[in-house]
Amino acid sequence: MPLLDDADAVTLKAGDLSAIFLPSHGMLGASLRYKDIEILRRIDDLETAAQHGSTAGIPFLYPWANRLSELSYKKAGPEVTLERNSPLLHFDGNGLPIHGIPWARLAWTIVDRTPHSLTATLDWSRDDLLAVFPYRHRLSMTAFLRPDGLLIGTTIAADEAGPVPLSFGFHPYLGLPDVPRSEWRLVLPAMRKLGLDAQGIPTGKDTDFEGFDAPLGAQSFDDGFALIRDEPHAMFSIAGGGLAITLALLEGYAHAQVYSPENADFIALEPMTAATNALVSGDGLRLLIPGGTFNAAFGIGVSPAA
Repeated sequence: MPLLDDADAVTLKAGDLSAIFLPSHGMLGASLRYKDIEILRRIDDLETAAQHGSTAGIPFLYPWANRLSELSYKKAGPEVTLERNSPLLHFDGNGLPIHGIPWARLAWTIVDRTPHSLTATLDWSRDDLLAVFPYRHRLSMTAFLRPDGLLIGTTIAADEAGPVPLSFGFHPYLGLPDVPRSEWRLVLPAMRKLGLDAQGIPTGKDTDFEGFDAPLGAQSFDDGFALIRDEPHAMFSIAGGGLAITLALLEGYAHAQVYSPENADFIALEPMTAATNALVSGDGLRLLIPGGTFNAAFGIGVSPAA
């Protein structure tokens, strides 16, 4: 994993937990260990993932999470047309732009660092970035490690010139060691399940989801959800082999994606500020007013299972 040897790779420590972040490569969460146990997945070859635009560890999906149904959008102002040959875009197997600009192409600047925390910023003002997402703003991200887990907070500060659409998210790949995936106990809260077409684009035909609390077994997930409005602080978890991992949506996130293909060694529990394709559809898309700020936060807890 050569990227972990970068000069600005930052290691945080708190109690039995340690974490590594890569500010020069998108503020990627490249490791999260409990004692000697690595709980992040798809981090075995970060160099190749960076070259191919693949997600890994805890990537920041910006300026949109998941995919867009087409190469243009205009729900937040002037129409934007994306260039298929842009080096700043990545496409899924159906040729749809996915996960915004690949994490490895966004270099952040460290502004504060302690043994257990890291804050970095990113100015969205370069011409190539504005060609993809033409809204001037500034991002700040703080990773704060505590003995019981990792908190990641993100702040968007809009320029005075215009609003900024909010459609970003994270894609934590989580796993339990030495326990077959089929035996992982997954707990999901009650939410609204988004109807999706064959390309993973919401159709508007949503249904009630009563939650899930059972071993994964042979079940697979690739599903989008909307949080219930009067229960914004949703909790997700997996447990097995004496270890429990929880993901808590603490602030700013209105949607989530759950992704775990059959036989995969991971499950992705993904905080999202908007549904997939919101930049194109406008469905539930929130706009940050000129000069305004928006805060979002989630936590990953790691502890011995009860």
